[in-house]
Amino acid sequence: GEWVRKKHGVNQHRQWLKLHLATDANSGEIQAVEVTTCQYGDAEILQPLLDQIDEPIASVTADGAYDTVNCYDAILKRQANVIIPPRSNAALWAENEIGKAR
Repeated sequence: GEWVRKKHGVNQHRQWLKLHLATDANSGEIQAVEVTTCQYGDAEILQPLLDQIDEPIASVTADGAYDTVNCYDAILKRQANVIIPPRSNAALWAENEIGKAR
């Protein structure tokens, strides 16, 4: 992404891959893995990560990149608690906003 260009300069021949992990907070065990190109944002990959986990999920903890309606909707479908700090430019959603993405 942008930070790579700032740090290393522009190089059109270089492709960056991102490794997304879902871990069990208690055991540290990796529960799900996705590898994507830098074209995919973190929030887009949450649903595929959750789909890999068959057992019940108590909570999902993530950073502000996951503060989207689609992420909240995916987590709440799994009946899990959401622990995501709001983005710096966060605004309140309408009450019926979560659930529209279904």
